[in-house]
Amino acid sequence: MPAETTRAVVVTEPGDAGVLRVRDVPVPSVGAGQLLVRVAASGVNFIDVYRRQGVYPVPTPFVLGGECAGTVLAVGPGVDGFAVGDVVATAAGANGTHAEVALLDAATTVPVPDGVDPELAAAAILQGMTAHYLVHATYPVAEGETALVHAAAGGTGALVVQMCKAQGARVIATVGSAAKVRVAREAGADEVIRYDELPDTGAALTEAVRGFEPDGVHVAYDGVGRATFDASLGSLRRRGMLVLFGGASGQVPPVDPQRLNAAGSLFLTRPTLVDYVATRDELLQRSGDVFAAIAEGALHVAVGGRYALDDAARAYGDLEGRATTGKLLFIP
Repeated sequence: MPAETTRAVVVTEPGDAGVLRVRDVPVPSVGAGQLLVRVAASGVNFIDVYRRQGVYPVPTPFVLGGECAGTVLAVGPGVDGFAVGDVVATAAGANGTHAEVALLDAATTVPVPDGVDPELAAAAILQGMTAHYLVHATYPVAEGETALVHAAAGGTGALVVQMCKAQGARVIATVGSAAKVRVAREAGADEVIRYDELPDTGAALTEAVRGFEPDGVHVAYDGVGRATFDASLGSLRRRGMLVLFGGASGQVPPVDPQRLNAAGSLFLTRPTLVDYVATRDELLQRSGDVFAAIAEGALHVAVGGRYALDDAARAYGDLEGRATTGKLLFIP
């Protein structure tokens, strides 16, 4: 049986990483439709930053974290398809995973197949399914098309690049340092732009993209947000689509829809993973595709850092400073 308490990363009040505390909290009781899981690894993600900051309001105090993989310790009433000892992973709608033990909703938890390490499962479940829906559903990029991928050395960006290349697309990537150029190239990027070498991430970045693709790109996958939004719009060809899936540099201010008209009947969407795994079948299909690609060696997931729970502030400082490549994990 699990202990009565578990160590966990707690958000004491909305704010910067300094509000994070590691505390002993009660192990929750397993209710109907739930699984109690010993966490092997928990992913560090920008959605957690938004929750911690209060951009996505959550009553405080609360245990941070929305992605993990681990071993089932207990199965709640009414749960089928899971047993004690199973290795599982979750990302869609999970809460409180930055802990030694976490309570998960069985409906949004998936099995991890043999051949996929639990750490890799935790590293891939959210960002892998995010990249999958972006490239295969939000804008299904096709052979012969060109995609602009920002932050291409990051956890999600590198996966988006790999999936675009698997679809036969040309990829123009942006990164913020010399070291990240190599990561983007290894992911398959055809062209790489260092925005830290440009005078700005607006007109200068647009000009750099159009230097490679004068007519503009078919799609821009933008998880950076405020800093790159204008360049993403400016880089699109007529009837191109800007897929804004995050705000690592800050949230984008309200947009006048007439900008889309004037720039060539552009499309703008702000998707989120939950709406692309809205049914159990879709969740299993997306996670299954990602895990199968990892097991086959067709998709490479890079772990850029492993942290103890006590290093929570440092982990989020590294993430928000955008000084890392690959996926960051807590290893409780």
